[in-house]
Amino acid sequence: MASANGMRIRQHGGGTPVLNDWGVNSEYGTLRDVLLGPVDNLTLRETSAVSRASIRTGQSLDRDVAKRQYAEVISAYEDAGVTVHAMEPDETLTMHMYARDSSFMTPYGAVITQLAHWWRRGENFRVLEFYMNAGIPIYDIVTAGTFEGGDFNVIEPGCLLLGCGGERTQIEAAEQVKGWFEAEDWEVRLALFDPFYVHIDLMVCMLAEKIAAVCLDCTEPGIVQWLKDKNIEIIPVSFQDTMTLGCNVVSMGDHRILSTAASKDLNDKLRANGFTVYDPEVDMLTRCGGGVHCMAMPLRRDPV
Repeated sequence: MASANGMRIRQHGGGTPVLNDWGVNSEYGTLRDVLLGPVDNLTLRETSAVSRASIRTGQSLDRDVAKRQYAEVISAYEDAGVTVHAMEPDETLTMHMYARDSSFMTPYGAVITQLAHWWRRGENFRVLEFYMNAGIPIYDIVTAGTFEGGDFNVIEPGCLLLGCGGERTQIEAAEQVKGWFEAEDWEVRLALFDPFYVHIDLMVCMLAEKIAAVCLDCTEPGIVQWLKDKNIEIIPVSFQDTMTLGCNVVSMGDHRILSTAASKDLNDKLRANGFTVYDPEVDMLTRCGGGVHCMAMPLRRDPV
């Protein structure tokens, strides 16, 4: 039973109406609105293999530099004509900048997720607050276990790749989300991987229709073949670049990509393939465990 107040509009058994004003049906339609989390209280802590490596190698966080780099990311979006929405800071939320994980957007409304780390669970309430204030309906809320938005990967309209490393996203929750979208007549593929890799958007990132950046060294061969069977051209990203968030990029549509200065090899390949690449320096942000894709929750894309 759907809720009348916009808190749970998913139709049991499928057939949920597509929204007119918000929503996305791809990772590469022209991006109109994006939600970012605040950088104010960002803290370097052991949340992933990336941040653990930063701590192990003696890297520190300079929050003033982080704020300048965050401003460059916003500038890139604005230059591309994207409207940037930002959640209000909460002094208790130290990883709130990574807006991808606490929700994900669908053609039918937003889904509120369940975060794995206890210090991030308050992010769910802040993002729910944002959606309610913005008048964006909630498709549903994950309840079966932990599920983070970095594991929700729209390959093309009507086709999902759901990541499941077992720690940040648990199989029970992935199966719950899978069931919802299969009821809406979507094809859904589960990608099971070692928790070392955190989320599927570390390894597979759609760039444009039928073009994806993929780390072939750590993506399961069956998933790679599944993508190839869909005639998706793969631009490979090395394992080394992947582990510094080099595959974690954002398509802004119209062959425009928000990447990073450190992802030189992928940037060169993208430009050779006719993409316009925005590549701000974000090393102070990525050392905390997330890249530009982790920072961004697209709210509205042109349907494709």
